[in-house]
Amino acid sequence: DEVGAERDERRELPELTADAPVEHYLRYAAFENPGLEAAFHRWKAALWRVPQVRALPDPRFSYGYFIEEVETRVGPQEQKFGLAQTFPWFEKLELRGDVALQEAEAAHARFESVRRRLFFDVKDAYYDYRYLGRTITLTRENIALVRRLEQIARVRYRNDRASHADVIRAQVELGVLEDRLRSLEDSRVPAAARLNAVLNRAPDAPLPFPAATETWMPPRFEETDLTAKLRKRNPDLLALDAVAAREGRAAELAGKDFYPDVTLGVEYIDTGPARMHGVDGSGDDPVVAMLSLNLPIWFGKYRAAKREAELRRSAALKERRNQENRLMAALKRAAFSLRDAERKAALYESSLIPKAEQSLRVMQQAFANGKTGFLDLIDAERTLLSFRLELERVVAERPRRLAEVEMLVGEDLPPDSSDLETQPARK
Repeated sequence: DEVGAERDERRELPELTADAPVEHYLRYAAFENPGLEAAFHRWKAALWRVPQVRALPDPRFSYGYFIEEVETRVGPQEQKFGLAQTFPWFEKLELRGDVALQEAEAAHARFESVRRRLFFDVKDAYYDYRYLGRTITLTRENIALVRRLEQIARVRYRNDRASHADVIRAQVELGVLEDRLRSLEDSRVPAAARLNAVLNRAPDAPLPFPAATETWMPPRFEETDLTAKLRKRNPDLLALDAVAAREGRAAELAGKDFYPDVTLGVEYIDTGPARMHGVDGSGDDPVVAMLSLNLPIWFGKYRAAKREAELRRSAALKERRNQENRLMAALKRAAFSLRDAERKAALYESSLIPKAEQSLRVMQQAFANGKTGFLDLIDAERTLLSFRLELERVVAERPRRLAEVEMLVGEDLPPDSSDLETQPARK
């Protein structure tokens, strides 16, 4: 395949370093994922089907040898040669080409569906893996904080300024965090294997945690615009549209089977010289023009073929409606999750985390002055950690849900540039 060979020549895989943005992963998957390659080849194979079905049938050459020569007035007939070409009934070739072309359109839409699904899977795995890395980092930072608090509690206990229960609480909290950290670090292997799988890499191929800094650019869209885009551009729906169109043309083609195909031919008979001398036209080779028709008399078969194509078209249209309903529901969920993640990210960044940080500082100062218990300090530390982890979760959730929305509507959504300057960069 020339197109596939040219595609291979352009293949320049990006390096998947810690600073590599998600676009590098998308490009890597676009070149390496075998499922996408398979869909691409099916599409190209379907395109090569079109010129095949639009071409005339192969002409037929025939040869006959007279075992017993046929004696005629002008001489014995010894052998004959024939050439015939069948011409399908009017519009049959065009309709066959249309059927194949619509199948190629369906294959192209399926390829686009596989590509969109692949890009969503890459982004979903990428941001999940990055979130895991951020969670491990925050947990380690919190462990260091609790260790310092535990040391403070031990010093205060030796000086009779804190109870033994405070030390125990710090050690329990430290043990819980260390156990959580071990679980998070162990989960790195399956998370990396998931991302490697969509990239067509070995499950245990080294893969650093993504650390690229990106600016979140919220998309600009209206709910009604999304539904209109989905109906018009979703590749799964476009594939079913092409299938319905293909079956419609197939029904028209089946209707043409009620009419005969025409075969035109010519036959040349090799004739020897007459046995009697002086015969006029001795040895002349006759040439015969031929016309033949097939006889379409099995009307039940043709009606069944036409009805089959009509029912297939009806099934494709019903399936499209059912698929559209499912996709609409998925789009509503994805759009809600995207809006909810944006709202929560703004809430945690602008309000909850600053207040939790302030509360922790106040508790640390109060604990140092002996005005509060160690349990209150641990609660403030735990609250801040949970807020930071939740922020990282929703920060990872935003691009994942945006990727899902773009997969469903079949196109990338433009960012809302009016909010660009107010969005902080996230790691």
